[in-house]
Amino acid sequence: MRLSDIMGAANLSGYAEVAMVLFLAAFVVIVLAIFAPGRKRTYDAASRMPLDDEHPQTPR
Repeated sequence: MRLSDIMGAANLSGYAEVAMVLFLAAFVVIVLAIFAPGRKRTYDAASRMPLDDEHPQTPR
């Protein structure tokens, strides 16, 4: 028995569509947050963190 059969028999197929829309919306928000232009300084600072102990650097 497949999951889609169980969902259909329990009349829960509408929840799968709602969940897909919610996960797609969450994906879009996360991608926009990651690639936002204002985040470049944060990512640059994080990329230099392993080197900061011996050679501290200031952000450009």
